[in-house]
Amino acid sequence: MPGLPRSESLLERARKVIPGGVNSPVRAFAAVDGDPPFMRRGSGAWIEDVDGNRYLDLVGSWGPLILGHAHPDIIDEVVTVMRDGTSFGCPTEAEVLFAEELCAAHPAVEQVRLCSSGTEATMHAIRLARGATGRDVVIKLDGCYHGAHDAVLVAAGSGVATFARPGSPGIPAAVAALTRTAPFNDLAAVERILDEVDVACVILEAVPGNMGCIVPADGYLDGLAAACRDHGTLLIVDEVMTGFRVARGGACERYGIDADLVCLGKIVGGGLPLAAFGGRREIMQHLSPAGPVYQAGTLSGNPVAVAAGRATLRRLTPDVYARLEAIGQRLEAGLAPTLTELRLSMNRVGSMFTIFFRPEAPTCFAEVQDCDMEAFGHFHRAALDRGVYLPPSQYEAVFLPAILTDTELDALVEALEAALRDSVRGR
Repeated sequence: MPGLPRSESLLERARKVIPGGVNSPVRAFAAVDGDPPFMRRGSGAWIEDVDGNRYLDLVGSWGPLILGHAHPDIIDEVVTVMRDGTSFGCPTEAEVLFAEELCAAHPAVEQVRLCSSGTEATMHAIRLARGATGRDVVIKLDGCYHGAHDAVLVAAGSGVATFARPGSPGIPAAVAALTRTAPFNDLAAVERILDEVDVACVILEAVPGNMGCIVPADGYLDGLAAACRDHGTLLIVDEVMTGFRVARGGACERYGIDADLVCLGKIVGGGLPLAAFGGRREIMQHLSPAGPVYQAGTLSGNPVAVAAGRATLRRLTPDVYARLEAIGQRLEAGLAPTLTELRLSMNRVGSMFTIFFRPEAPTCFAEVQDCDMEAFGHFHRAALDRGVYLPPSQYEAVFLPAILTDTELDALVEALEAALRDSVRGR
């Protein structure tokens, strides 16, 4: 369309050939009453759209880009591997080395199986739990999102909360009936279900990032692990977001969680499609070909994604995690006076955070739903106008990159403070 900015023109074209114009619903910006800019390149902490506008990126491809965009060392390693082939559908040495590295890094992982997405990882982990226990019922926590498959697309956060009813159309009632739900941070609710029915597994994000960043209450995660052990139920910790993000060993390391299975994604692929699920050896041995529970994937463990993942993990040193914590603390301290003045709140765990448009920081999905969504939309647009690219939903966590400089961090605090004041005035 002549005369339109390129992003607007591309959106018009996209809507003719892609449902809603996007390939993942939250990208549509519907929750913030806007239209998305189309990106063409990224470098370090910054992204640039097709119209030449630059943004400080606090999405980071929804978490994977902990070291920023187009890290030159990672790009070099990926290009080198690609010259020898992109996929074989055969075992490679690199995937063995990568599996060894994952098992060494994560306290809950004795064996691991690679796949291509977080959705696959959680779907296969639930099937494995059902196969290993001989039980069918799954418990998930309200507002935790584990991908777009039938067993867990019930009372989910993220784009589901924004665009669809819990239990999306297309999920058979008989399938949904096998999933029980309980509020996050409510141990007694989970224990009641465990007492009522034989449950294969409890699956949760230990630090939810799909209803905004929610902090687990003291004793909650330990209590879940103990309750699961008492009832012969497996505990699956979805670390697709938190794995290698809140600590090198993820939330299980940070909170000392005794998990039976964990799901990894995002950072482990270094920005390429790669994920994994793993856990106790005796459980993982139920997987085919060692056992009867079937799981497969043509591109699982492909050399290109594995190269990106290994290159990323090698660079996640103790100094990187110290820097991430320092960035998060400095940002939180910088925003605190404005948040208090405007009667807003913030949750942060390491380099994940969310600003909530309610006076008290929420502890569960129901409290997140009490936020002023219209004001969040004003905030998002005001931040975008100031060159800050935030997740376009109150239900999403922000991910800070480790490469933020002090100068960029100061500018970020200033921009967010101004955007917050604009959003309150716009209410």
